[in-house]
Amino acid sequence: MGRIGHENVRTALIYQHGTSEAGKAIADALNNKIEAERDGGPTGVLVPAA
Repeated sequence: MGRIGHENVRTALIYQHGTSEAGKAIADALNNKIEAERDGGPTGVLVPAA
């Protein structure tokens, strides 16, 4: 935990939970984009957002 800056287990678990939710949101957005492309929706290029 010290290597990634977390002082205790609780902090590490909070961080892990937050990154898990963010990962799910990204996966859902990509899935929606892929489904729209399959259904003949608007075309475009996926660009990373900061």
